[in-house]
Amino acid sequence: MMSLRMLMLAGLLAVMPISCGTATAQEAGTETADPDAPGHSRGEQLRTQAAESAIPDIRTDLSTLPFPVRKMRELLLEAARSGDIEKLRPYIGEGNDKTILSFGGLQQDPITFLKEASGDGEGYEILAILIDLLETGFVRIEADTENELYVWPYFYSIPIDKLTPQQSVEMYRVLTHGDYEEMKDFGAYVFYRVGITPQGRWRFFVAGD
Repeated sequence: MMSLRMLMLAGLLAVMPISCGTATAQEAGTETADPDAPGHSRGEQLRTQAAESAIPDIRTDLSTLPFPVRKMRELLLEAARSGDIEKLRPYIGEGNDKTILSFGGLQQDPITFLKEASGDGEGYEILAILIDLLETGFVRIEADTENELYVWPYFYSIPIDKLTPQQSVEMYRVLTHGDYEEMKDFGAYVFYRVGITPQGRWRFFVAGD
């Protein structure tokens, strides 16, 4: 599995703000850029809020997802399980409406980028990571606001040293123990996560903080 250290060396953990939208599960469209989009440097703010307030809204019941979110999740899983990373392309979108894959912005084809980020060079590892993430529980963040998102894995929103034993087992489906030890130094989960808007837009698939 791709390690946290490998991501850092590859420059994929750059601290940069996100400022674009994504494709939808139902149709291509445009969305105004949002410099405050969650899933990036706002992670620290979200974790601080979580620590100071109630336990995050952790869910495992997929029936509670809005239909567009549930549909996009299914489409992403179907594409990932096919073993053909090209099948993600329709959901990444184009232009200012594309899925965020890197904090630093992409200057290359997104599928080429994902292949290069994958340890095998073909994208199989990235597809496996995507499947593992989408099979964990999820959280609904910034509920009932214009920034509302459904994010996988749910432990992104919890201080990594506060996970229960059961949550730790689920975390180890995604991370190695070496990754976990490194993230303890960061104080937070900084590996890949997936964000989908209530309208079914694949908002981001990124690692970092």
